[in-house]
Amino acid sequence: MAVKQGGILLKFAVFKIAGEDFGVEVNRVVEILKKQRIYSLPELPAFLSGVINVRGEIIPLLDLRRRFSTFTQTPTKKERIIVVRCDGEKIGLLIDEIREIISLSHEELVAPPSLFKGLKRTYLTGLGKKDDRIIILLNIDNLLTSEEKMVLEEAGGIIKENAGTQKVT
Repeated sequence: MAVKQGGILLKFAVFKIAGEDFGVEVNRVVEILKKQRIYSLPELPAFLSGVINVRGEIIPLLDLRRRFSTFTQTPTKKERIIVVRCDGEKIGLLIDEIREIISLSHEELVAPPSLFKGLKRTYLTGLGKKDDRIIILLNIDNLLTSEEKMVLEEAGGIIKENAGTQKVT
C-alpha cells in the first residue's frame, strides 16, 4: 500500500462516483477538466467511453462508474474528467463530481479489507478515514489490465492517423 513515509501527510484528490467518495494521490493528477466532447472508438470495452482531445493530445477516457458497475442518475453539470498519469501515459477518469483535496496521516490510512464487495482489491491502495467519512483510495496503475492498455494504445494510433473523423458522442 502506497502510504505516508516518515511522518509526511499524503494528499489526495477526492471525488464522487455514485454517491461514494474516492481518492487518487494528487501527485498523479495532471489536470481536472469539465466534461467535453468524447470521441467513440469501435470495439472498446464497455467501461471505456472513448477518447478526448486535450489541446491536441489524444487521451483515453475511462468511465469509473462503468468500471466499478455503479450507475448514477442522469449526468449533471458537476461531472468532471480527472486526467492522471498511469504507466507514463495520460488517461482521463470520468467522475460525477470533484470534492476536495485532503491530507491523510498514517493513522487515517488502512489496507483494503480482504473481501471488498463490489470492487476488486487490485483497484485499491487502501481506505482513508477522515472524520466520519471513508474514502476509497484507488490504485491508478491497476485500473486497466495489460490487455486493455494494449487495446488503448492501438486505438490511439488509429485516432491520431484519422484525427477528427471519428464518431462524436
